[in-house]
Amino acid sequence: MSLLVVGSVAFDSIHTPTAERDRVLGGSAVYFSYAASYFTPVRLVGVVGEDWPQEHTEMLQARRVDTAGLQVKEGGKTFFWKGKYMPNMNDRETLEVELNVFGDFDPHVPEAFRDSRYVFLANGSPVVQAKVLDQMAQPALVVADTMDLWIQTQHEDLLKLLRRIDGLVINDSEARLLTEEENLVAAGMKIRQMGPRFVIVKKGEHGAMFFGEEAVYTLPAYPTAKVVDPTGAGDSFAGGMMGYIAAQDKHDEATLKRSLAYGTLVASFNVEDFSLERMQRIELDDLDQRLGWYREMLTIG
Repeated sequence: MSLLVVGSVAFDSIHTPTAERDRVLGGSAVYFSYAASYFTPVRLVGVVGEDWPQEHTEMLQARRVDTAGLQVKEGGKTFFWKGKYMPNMNDRETLEVELNVFGDFDPHVPEAFRDSRYVFLANGSPVVQAKVLDQMAQPALVVADTMDLWIQTQHEDLLKLLRRIDGLVINDSEARLLTEEENLVAAGMKIRQMGPRFVIVKKGEHGAMFFGEEAVYTLPAYPTAKVVDPTGAGDSFAGGMMGYIAAQDKHDEATLKRSLAYGTLVASFNVEDFSLERMQRIELDDLDQRLGWYREMLTIG
């Protein structure tokens, strides 16, 4: 079924302890779209500058990503981020940020996209995320991402948004910041009381916690020895999760649990190379094979 993502499209320059890449394809909407495309077609809304290569658009279109909502601003430059990862590959330092055309991004959802049943609001201002919701018809499921910047600077707007969405994806430090709870179980439960039907707390290499109406559980990360570049892992996780849900066209507890497993596995491939390079070398069969290994890993005889 129809799946919409609204978020950033970017160029990234990435420095790790062993290698670096300059101006590779990145952005939350890009990682999400590619990950979701293993399961279902995707509708993308974002903005780029005139420095955006047509070949990137064609690559996304070849993955069943509808780019009718990708605005190209003449005279503008595409969002750029430069970062450096520490030796543990979890911590990173932002070296440079150029918001460029993303700085005043005011997303316009094409009329043909407004009937999307599944909507993902990638990390962005809650005010902008709310504007997207105002343009939608009657989505069956809306999930949003957020970050510490919005928790600190647009707290009230974020609280309003939480009352309008079905699910929230947030990392562990952000969950603690939002709730002022050190215990992650208490934090997840408290966020649910703010409005969402379910909350997913990402814990990086330690997996994710799910807080739903009837269940609370933790899924570990897939054990990956070769971590080359963690950039986009969270967005790939969300894309795999939402792509599976949209393909099944249901979002009961069992479907949500399986979607988290697929999201975890897509992210495990994503970190094994820079940008989309590893994900471009796999298909759904590879995810299903890793799902079998993951299931065995979780089974206690």
